[in-house]
Amino acid sequence: MSRRPTIKYEIPICIICEGSEEYDYLSRLKELNLWDEIYRVDLVDAKGNGNLPARYQDKYQNGMYELVLVFCDTDKPPYTRYTEIKDKINRFHGSDEASSKVVVFGNPCTMQIIIEHWGDYKLKSPAKGSNANLIAECTGIWDYSAKTEQRRALMSKINKENYLLMLQRIGKLSSDDNEPNSTNFDYVMNCLSSPDAAWVDDINSIL
Repeated sequence: MSRRPTIKYEIPICIICEGSEEYDYLSRLKELNLWDEIYRVDLVDAKGNGNLPARYQDKYQNGMYELVLVFCDTDKPPYTRYTEIKDKINRFHGSDEASSKVVVFGNPCTMQIIIEHWGDYKLKSPAKGSNANLIAECTGIWDYSAKTEQRRALMSKINKENYLLMLQRIGKLSSDDNEPNSTNFDYVMNCLSSPDAAWVDDINSIL
C-alpha cells in the first residue's frame, strides 16, 4: 500500500520590516531554517518607518495572513516616530494593547539585536557612525553604513550557533520599549521556533 502524502499545515505570517537592514536580517534567519515548518513567514520592506502603519493596515485587511507583525527601531528618546507608529496601529484596531502585541522593536535600533550575535554589547545610539567601530571589531566590516554589500557581508556572518547565543543574550534585556537596550525580539523568535501556534490566537484575540 502506498502511504498517504504528508500534508504540511502552514500558518501564514507577514512581518513588515522598517527598512533594508531589518529585511535582510530576517531574510538571513529565514535562510537558516530556524523557525518551525508550521509557519510560512513572508517579509515586506516598508522602505522607511513612515510607511509602516499603512503597510500594516493593508496587509492586515487583505486577509492573506493569520498574523501581521511590524519590525522596527525605537530610535532615541523621545521616540516620537516610533510612538506615532504604535498610536496609528492602536487606533486602527481600536485597542490600546494592539501595538504591544504586533510591534517587534529594538531599542535604540535593530543593530542592538544583531550585534548580540557576537557579544554582550549595549549600544548608546542608533547612529551608524557611532556603532561603526564596534561592528568592525565584531565582524571585520569597516566603516559600516548599511550599504548593500556591507549588509550582505554582515548577514553572511550570522549562523545557527551565534543565533542561539544572541537569543540567550537578548533574553536578559528588558522588554520595556522605553528602556535603553531593550527588545521583545526574543519572544517572537521563540514563538516562531515552536510548533505550538497558540500565541497567534492569543494575539488575534486582542486585535
